[in-house]
Amino acid sequence: MTTIAKNGNEILLEENALSELLVNLNGLLADYHIYYQNLRGLHWNIKGKFFFGLHERFEELYTEAAGAIDELAERILTLGGQPLHTLKDYVQHAKLPVAKNVEDAETSIHVVLDNSRYLLTRFREILQLAQDNQDEGTVAMMGEYIAGTEKRIWMFSSVLK
Repeated sequence: MTTIAKNGNEILLEENALSELLVNLNGLLADYHIYYQNLRGLHWNIKGKFFFGLHERFEELYTEAAGAIDELAERILTLGGQPLHTLKDYVQHAKLPVAKNVEDAETSIHVVLDNSRYLLTRFREILQLAQDNQDEGTVAMMGEYIAGTEKRIWMFSSVLK
C-alpha cells in the first residue's frame, strides 16, 4: 500500500513539527553563514608567530563550514522548505555575533570556541526537536555536527591550556 503525501509533505512528517524544524534549520543556516564569514576574517587577518598554523586551520574550518551550509540548505529543501539565501536574510536571522578585525591568536581561538559552543547548543536543540518528531534525517545530521564540534572545542581548548 502506498501512502500519499499531503500538502507537498513528501516525507510525511507532522505539519506543525515540520514548520518548527524548518524555522530552526533556517536559523542555523543563517548562523552558519556568520560562522563561515567569521572564519574567513580570522584566516585573512591573523598575525603573529602562530600565523602559519592558524591561517591553514581557519581555511580548513571555513571549507568544512561551506560544506555544512550546503548540507543544511539541502536538508531544508528535502523537508519541503525554502532555504534562506541572501546576505540580508542571514544578518536578519542569525544570532551568532560577527567577529571583526581579530588579528591575534588567542582572541581568534576564543572566537572559534565561542562560535563553536553556540553552534553546539543550537545543534542539540534541533536534535531534540527532530527526535521528538521522528525526523531521523535531521537527527543523523545533527549527530554528525555535534561530534565534529565537540572535537573542535576540545582541540581549540587544548591550545589555550
